[in-house]
Amino acid sequence: MSLPSAAPIVERVDAKHRYEILVDGKRAGLIAYRDRGEQRVFFHTEVDDAFTGQGMAAQLVQQALTDVRALGKRIVPVCSYVAKFLKKHGEFADITDPVTADVLHWLKRELG
Repeated sequence: MSLPSAAPIVERVDAKHRYEILVDGKRAGLIAYRDRGEQRVFFHTEVDDAFTGQGMAAQLVQQALTDVRALGKRIVPVCSYVAKFLKKHGEFADITDPVTADVLHWLKRELG
C-alpha cells in the first residue's frame, strides 16, 4: 500500500449533498447528507477500498461535523459510522439530535 503524496483534503460539495475526501486530487471517500431545516442528516459514509485503514473516514467525519458547527446547523447521525464516531467524540454532543422515526420517514421520502 502506497501512502498519498499530499495530505488528504475534505471539501463540501453542496450540489451533490456530500463531503468528499480527496487524495492527490482523487476522491477517496464521501459522507452523504440531506438538510432538514437546521438539521444536517448524515445517512451514508464510504471510503474506497484502496484507502481503508488509513483513518480517512474519521478525518472525513471530523471535518464534516466541524463544518456543520460552523454553519450553525445540527447533526442527525442516521449513518452508523457517524453515530459510532459521535460516541467517541463528545465535543459534538451539544449539536447532535437523536434519530427519530419522523427523521427516518422524511429521509426515505427525500431519497425516493
